[in-house]
Amino acid sequence: MIYEVEGDILISRAVVIAQGVSVNDPMAKGLARKLQEKFPGMRDAFNEWCEETDPQPGEIWLWEGHSKTQILNLIVGEAADLELCRASRPEKIAVHRAFRALRKMVVNKRLGSIAMPMIGSGPGGIDWLEVRGMMYSQFGELLIPLFVYVTSLDGMLASEPGL
Repeated sequence: MIYEVEGDILISRAVVIAQGVSVNDPMAKGLARKLQEKFPGMRDAFNEWCEETDPQPGEIWLWEGHSKTQILNLIVGEAADLELCRASRPEKIAVHRAFRALRKMVVNKRLGSIAMPMIGSGPGGIDWLEVRGMMYSQFGELLIPLFVYVTSLDGMLASEPGL
């Protein structure tokens, strides 16, 4: 079930926090920056994985650190501009492929719950209504709770039914 919630995704009780990134993302802005500050090894491990595997937009990578929280990076854009410390713009086809890959991972790894922002629809991104439609087509029938943080409120615990 998909729940659109308001609150601070960093204090979500979901097992997995998903975020949209680019290949070799510097994770210098927004949620990516906050996550790499909270989990410093995640960015380095992600960039190492990118160098080893040369991933394409639409692929996903799950980071399992020392805490109980797992971070799922959905690659929704081409390689980041490292000189400008900026991720590339999200691509519709990459978001769709990443959502499909996430759906498969939920089934294969039996993930219990996921929290994510409005992936791909930040400044300069894809219209939220389009992303929302892709999300509902891929995740609408999942039996696990998927919390989409539509409003970020620092320090506020969102109402997350089922957790």
